[in-house]
Amino acid sequence: MMRAMRLCILSRGPQLYSTRRLVKEAEDRGAEVEIVDPLETSLVLGERNGQVIHRGWPIQADAVIPRIGYSVTSEGVRVVRQFESQGVYVANSADSILRSRDKLTASQILSHQGIPVPRTALVTSWRDTERAISRVGGVPCVIKASQGTQGNSVHLAHSIRDASELVYRLLANRETVLVQEYIRESHGRDVRVIVAGGEVIAAMRRVARGREFRSNFHLGGQVEPVELKDEYAKVAIRAANLLGIEVGGVDLLEGRSGPILLEVNSSPGLEGIERASKVNVAGKIIDMISQRHRIQSTDLQEVIRRRSGHGALTVRIKDWPEFIGRRIKDVQMGGSRALTLLRGKDHIWSPDEEFVLQPNDELVIYGEIASIRAHMQRRDTASEERF
Repeated sequence: MMRAMRLCILSRGPQLYSTRRLVKEAEDRGAEVEIVDPLETSLVLGERNGQVIHRGWPIQADAVIPRIGYSVTSEGVRVVRQFESQGVYVANSADSILRSRDKLTASQILSHQGIPVPRTALVTSWRDTERAISRVGGVPCVIKASQGTQGNSVHLAHSIRDASELVYRLLANRETVLVQEYIRESHGRDVRVIVAGGEVIAAMRRVARGREFRSNFHLGGQVEPVELKDEYAKVAIRAANLLGIEVGGVDLLEGRSGPILLEVNSSPGLEGIERASKVNVAGKIIDMISQRHRIQSTDLQEVIRRRSGHGALTVRIKDWPEFIGRRIKDVQMGGSRALTLLRGKDHIWSPDEEFVLQPNDELVIYGEIASIRAHMQRRDTASEERF
């Protein structure tokens, strides 16, 4: 008979709707559930993989659901990272939480991979506000802090003067400030999609009340069911995957040409979406976790780096023109090997050493990092001497 799953929910609010629903659905499935305030934990290091201590006892968990509020991100992430180092399945990794919490970082990652996001400018001085506004399409524009949640520190500026004052105020609070394109056709509404385990499990439309342009449920926004189009589902799933989010809420604006990614929330509220969609979202999350904790995802880089001084490095052939038309074995050196060759949309795993390299290829090599870099530097120096 299989032992019951031991589930730890990291949450400062055991009375909150989302936490209570997750507890109920987990217990209904026979799981043993412990709610732990991350601020009431201690970390013990140096004993095997370390331990997370709560109220004097080490936490024994098979899976962890982080429900970490923005105000305790640093403290919560430390606890999540400790569980990860112990080999415990965590629904959202420490790195994925940090990536999603920083709107600038998230936008950089997603836009680089072709996910549509609003035009955004980073502002480090209020004097640069006017120039930034011109880059994103003029006023009105959105002024926001790079880090924040539930619509906090998000403002709609209707004039350059208003925008400058908002930027000045946020900078005075030592915030990282973003000026963002205003998507007029999506004013006061967005689509929230819950993604769990790489699948859409529920969706709703959020509509702001009155003159409020933020549609967040906790700000009084109304929620309604929505028939999610395939293109919206694909963007939501891909965005969550790119940030490494296993369980998250993806917010999409309804632009004229299709979905525009607004934000990925690593700790989404469940009340509004369960009400609007009539889907047992908490139950589906627990079902996913009960399957995933037995077959965990692995960070390949972390596995590779367990051998001291070794790792994987990417060689972009266009940056090393002397390798164009040469074979893979000409790039490798003693002890290293090619893990994969990226050619367009194709991944060629364990490519043959006789493969001839093309200008847009990217070759991922595994071996002793210092030796690989030294080899490439020697090749670079030799190339310069020839010219």
